[in-house]
Amino acid sequence: MRPPKPKSRPDRVSLWRYMRLFRQDILSAQPERLYGAWMAEFRTPFFRSYLANDPELLRVILKDRPSDFPKSNRIGEGLRPLLGKSVFLTNGPTWERQRRIIDPAFERGRLAHSLPAMWDAGEAMVARVLDHIGTGEKIEIEIEEIASHAAADVIFRTLFSIPIEDKIASEVFHEFRRYQRAQPILNLAAFVPLPRWLPRFHRSDTKAAAHRIRTLITDLTNRRMQEIRNCTAPHDLATRIMTTRDPETGETFTVDEMVDQVAIFFLAGHETSASALAWALYLCATNGKWQSTIAKEAQALTTPTDVKRLTLSRDVFRETLRLYPPVPMMVRETTKPETFRKRAIPKAAQLVLSPWHLHRHTRLWDDPDVFDPARWQMPESKPSIRDAYMPFSTGPRVCPGAGFAMAEGPLLLSMMLRAVELSPVTGKTPEPVAHLTVRARDGIWLGAKPRDTAASKDAASATG
Repeated sequence: MRPPKPKSRPDRVSLWRYMRLFRQDILSAQPERLYGAWMAEFRTPFFRSYLANDPELLRVILKDRPSDFPKSNRIGEGLRPLLGKSVFLTNGPTWERQRRIIDPAFERGRLAHSLPAMWDAGEAMVARVLDHIGTGEKIEIEIEEIASHAAADVIFRTLFSIPIEDKIASEVFHEFRRYQRAQPILNLAAFVPLPRWLPRFHRSDTKAAAHRIRTLITDLTNRRMQEIRNCTAPHDLATRIMTTRDPETGETFTVDEMVDQVAIFFLAGHETSASALAWALYLCATNGKWQSTIAKEAQALTTPTDVKRLTLSRDVFRETLRLYPPVPMMVRETTKPETFRKRAIPKAAQLVLSPWHLHRHTRLWDDPDVFDPARWQMPESKPSIRDAYMPFSTGPRVCPGAGFAMAEGPLLLSMMLRAVELSPVTGKTPEPVAHLTVRARDGIWLGAKPRDTAASKDAASATG
């Protein structure tokens, strides 16, 4: 089954045309040849950009010499009003200190503390869907909105031990939805290297939404700081991060620093998880065999720790992340002249690392555009899985929440398909576009009905 893929642009377009296409969707702004290229160059009057698909180059950039290729500040310009100096945007000693404090909270042994919150959010998601579709004939539902709501619920339950129905949590969720609609992927500073002293011209609605979100997160963080002082704080992610001391300096995050981190946790943990879950549900809806297989496997789910048994659901989720990586491109910057594939790369050049093109590369994957979860158990797929798969990046800057996401995604996918049968809607094939993450231009519409009366009643009664 070949799921939808954006149309590529003509091979050559003007800079002005490219900028307009890029602001509308970064995927369809790229030429088709990138799916088979090891390296490609894009020149503008202001900077040079190089796309690297060669696994050997990726290893150099992300693993062997990551400090020589810091994150590009230009892409971060558009997100800075919301994310401040979060771990997603920083480099050097500041980033190293942040990771020393953040990483322990996501260690494998501590992940078990988050599983009950994921389970509760999953049960609440299923109950909402069953209540909406009722017990009658199949109806159409918009699955991206459902996935977004569920992913936000997971974040608030795991971070602050509150459900999405909490007043502040609900306000943050709705403000983030406004921010997503107001925030373009790029602003002027992404294309033109502006001096640091020059003000950045963000749209007024973008700045206003970011301010409202940060104000709400500050309230949550201040409340948790007081609970920590009173020894009444729950042992959730926020508490673990706020009480972790930097092993080198002995310092913890200040409230302002924690607000920055919570903003990226919500953006990364909510927006990317929602994208992956929605596409996974769509792919299963269009492939009855895999949907039935996951629903059957999910019957064994009785406790949150049963997530480790979801091997088939995990393979489906991995294949979803291959076809629809939530973050389709990453940008690094050279700190000195380099030579890549006999090509001279100047200092301050932009290096584009594209999971979207790497995961669909015609020279690295068999049938790259085909949805085939079985490939994850095939020996011949191991080289590509090892060298050409990085939905969470790789190396020192790998996403600290990768393990969290790989527990949340298969669990929510299994819980949904155990109770609800999904099917595609004629004439409503979703069109992938990328702004903050890979989403569908007009949402993902699916037919839905209870899988069977017994399973539906059990799922609904479990939420009480």
